Amino acid sequence: MTTREVLLVDAFATEPTAGNPAGVVPDASGLSEAQMGAIANELGASETAFVRAGQDAALSYRYFTPAQEVDLCGHATVAATAALHERGRLDVGTTSVETNVGTLDLAVEADGRAWMSQTEPTIDPVDVDLADVADALAIDVAALRDVGADLPLATVSTGMPWLAVPVNFLEHLGNADPDAAAVEAVAEEAGAVGLYPFTFDTLGAESTIHARAFAPGAGVPEDPVTGTAAGATAAYLDHRGTVETDDGLRVEQGHFVDRPGYVDVRLDEGVRVGGRAVTTVEGRLVDPPDEDDEILEA
Repeated sequence: MTTREVLLVDAFATEPTAGNPAGVVPDASGLSEAQMGAIANELGASETAFVRAGQDAALSYRYFTPAQEVDLCGHATVAATAALHERGRLDVGTTSVETNVGTLDLAVEADGRAWMSQTEPTIDPVDVDLADVADALAIDVAALRDVGADLPLATVSTGMPWLAVPVNFLEHLGNADPDAAAVEAVAEEAGAVGLYPFTFDTLGAESTIHARAFAPGAGVPEDPVTGTAAGATAAYLDHRGTVETDDGLRVEQGHFVDRPGYVDVRLDEGVRVGGRAVTTVEGRLVDPPDEDDEILEA
């Protein structure tokens, strides 16, 4: 019976039960896709990162939700990178990781903060009816029109496409009560994995925006803290000239689901997102049966 170490790590957080929990398998060597999917389902986190040796990079990460593989996950990358550093497998400094969207740079700072580069940003304005977006989020459409003139709806991506939805005030964002089917339909129309409504009306003085993330089509009704969306939206704001980005940005998220977290974004060398992470669960899991193996009958 083969067992292997599994972790639950809260990313973009400095204390347990905050930020966004990710599963991490520090050594996923020998696991098939079916086994990785079964382990992700067992751990139950929105995404689990599976760490293996890379072919052309130091490491390889693959990401599975409880239902499917996804090409990239920001919070699981930060969680895995911080956990490897915590276990002495990654020194302070830079390295690289292979993912399904290409090879990305990783970095670890002396305080344990983990950083990941993201792919070149794409920003695509979309012709989606603002009223449909407002109805999907159960937000008065006026709250979107207030800022929509300067920040039109756009599908933004640095590896994972999100529909960026500016909202005027935090009160309206906090009161959003999304209809899952409607959100999924709008996201599909926009060519996005989900909706990322945000506002400049923040809780913290050091934060640039407050955001929420809804991706029911990917099995995530609300994601607490979302690295891919934060990086892509920061690139969008920089592209529109809306905020000063020389010193980076901070995105706060998760407060409305009692998982407050913070994503730091730097745009000086491409798009990079980073944050702290806390390991909350350590254990061992028996390798599940490999569904790809042929079943022999006597």
